[in-house]
Amino acid sequence: MLLSVPDLARWAGRQVLLIVIVALAVSVGLVVVFRLPVGITLVYSFCITAACAFFVQSLSRASRLLMQRLGDASEERRQWPGWPLMLVSLVLGTIGGYGVGTAAGNWLTGLHNSALHDVNLRDALTILVVALIPGIGTTYFFLSRGRLAAAELRVQTAQRQAAETQLRLLESQLEPHMLFNTLANLRVLIGLDPTRAQAMLDHMIAFLRATLTASRSGSHSLREEFARLQDYLALMQVRMGERLQPAFELPAELAEQPVPPLLLQPLVENAIKHGLEPKIEGGALVVSARRQGGQLILEVRDGGVGLGNSREQGTQFGLHQVRERLVTRYGDAASLAIAPVPAPGAGTLVTLTLPLS
Repeated sequence: MLLSVPDLARWAGRQVLLIVIVALAVSVGLVVVFRLPVGITLVYSFCITAACAFFVQSLSRASRLLMQRLGDASEERRQWPGWPLMLVSLVLGTIGGYGVGTAAGNWLTGLHNSALHDVNLRDALTILVVALIPGIGTTYFFLSRGRLAAAELRVQTAQRQAAETQLRLLESQLEPHMLFNTLANLRVLIGLDPTRAQAMLDHMIAFLRATLTASRSGSHSLREEFARLQDYLALMQVRMGERLQPAFELPAELAEQPVPPLLLQPLVENAIKHGLEPKIEGGALVVSARRQGGQLILEVRDGGVGLGNSREQGTQFGLHQVRERLVTRYGDAASLAIAPVPAPGAGTLVTLTLPLS
């Protein structure tokens, strides 16, 4: 997988920082224990640490590629070849890195310190063991850190999948609820005006076809959300006539803002059922969207009888469903508020606050 330039820069920065920290730690240990000169010790420590890091990482990557070629393409093997192969990489990488690092240190200082092949076996093994200690410690640290990050990623993935499943369940509950309300309205109109009932049925078929298609996606644009509401209110106007006066306010710059499908539908249904229908002369129903800082403000305002004045006792399913969808999709970043329309107006104002994408 290719890294972007910023990611590559961050990776390189972490590698340099790691080399500096390990080299400083080794230098301090050698100076304190063996009373070696500080400057020369730092030069050799940096050269050997950098060379060992290069060889060990190269061999580790080759080990991971080998495991994949042998048929083990699991995610864990792509990140970690296992301790046996890693120890082989550490030993071989340390031997090669010590030799190259010593040669670089000799070139920089003008000294002639011996490489592993220039000393007896006992001294070579002692040097190798001492050189392996920081490599094994660093490897274990990053292995533990990587496994912790992988575990956190798995938890986050599981939580996201659970939230998406819950959202799908809530959306599936909304569809029959909306259909039930529409059919109940149609049943009333059939007895009063069969001709208008037939026109309403034609609108309902077209509306449901578009709505059920939209509800199968995870989100759609605010423009599409308003279009579905316009279809629904056209359907309601067949029954209510001039008593229903819908209006929409959608700024062009917010038209493509993504929102969950049918998010405003229950609020519009409530505004008609509990606000406008109980009022003899009906009234206006305004659906609007606006930007406020980094937030999207959606409002459903009706000129109905107002909060608590409807004789219709609802189950509040729609409000509960909208709140649950907000929590599932946005967490604490979204909210729903219900309040009376400010004076001198009358009716109810429902406000949704969502983060802008």
